[in-house]
Amino acid sequence: MNIDIHAHFAPQQMFDALLKNIGRFPSVDLMHEDGKYQLAFAGGKPTRPVMPNLRDTENRLQWMTERDIDHQINGGWLDMFGYEIPADEAAEWSRMINEHLLEATKDQPRLTPLASVPMQDGKLAAEVLSEAMDAGFPGLMIAAQPKGDGGNLDDPDLNPFWEVASDRGAVIVIHPVFDLRDPRVQAPDLVNTIVRVNDMTTACARLLFSGHFVKYSGMKAVLSTGGGSLPFVLGRLIRNFNANPGKYADPEEGLQHCYFDSLVFQTDALRYLCDKVGVDKVMLGSDYPFPIGDPAPTKVVLESGLSAADQEKILSGTAAKLFGIASA
Repeated sequence: MNIDIHAHFAPQQMFDALLKNIGRFPSVDLMHEDGKYQLAFAGGKPTRPVMPNLRDTENRLQWMTERDIDHQINGGWLDMFGYEIPADEAAEWSRMINEHLLEATKDQPRLTPLASVPMQDGKLAAEVLSEAMDAGFPGLMIAAQPKGDGGNLDDPDLNPFWEVASDRGAVIVIHPVFDLRDPRVQAPDLVNTIVRVNDMTTACARLLFSGHFVKYSGMKAVLSTGGGSLPFVLGRLIRNFNANPGKYADPEEGLQHCYFDSLVFQTDALRYLCDKVGVDKVMLGSDYPFPIGDPAPTKVVLESGLSAADQEKILSGTAAKLFGIASA
């Protein structure tokens, strides 16, 4: 049973409901024209249009079948997480997203949803996470920048969230954001190719140096996009740790607590990732339905030259255990 652990879902029924009741969220605007949807938060610029395949279930299942993917783990869409809006409203917004993700997947045995939480407030994020776990979510997807102004995942005010995540054994998929603040990266489309990798690397390097992955070891952190550049620059992090005694947590120890997706596109890169972090910590990922994702995610695994047993771990075994997915 091949399991894709990195995909995104924004159910159509959620937008249908919002059209009727958007006034429930004063800081959220919904633009709808000719079947197209965009969101805007706290008076900010509209998001990118919500791709049809983000909203459609039938196309998703067909895509999975054609690529020999039996099960898919679906987080929401990063652009819709609403980290920019006031915290109390954001908590209700996250609850609304979670309600619709559960509803849209309850009769779809091939789909497992991941919750959203209001990461602009650690206490509220912890509260919504507990509710989501009680409702049956195995975990959640969060952005590498947890607040509307950027912020850091190791900010002390987020400690209540990490504590609950650890206590509840939540799986946390950390995902980079669509960041355009550096003008150098806009014209040649470096946002998808480079900036997201840098975003993951920076956010998770901070968590390594802060010791979060060890301190909150009850959670299971999944670093998407193959962990960004972390596997390649681990030696630099270790060198910095050794050069500053007592200042940072050991990054090598922290990385041993992390899991990774296979979204590196090249077979030699996948083998390197497995060599650095352990093949039992790597799982299949596609980033469906985005163009920067892998259109044939199993191919890089099947052509990697890894043993059949190691391929099985990446394609199925590790994810089934981590997310509690039973064989059909």
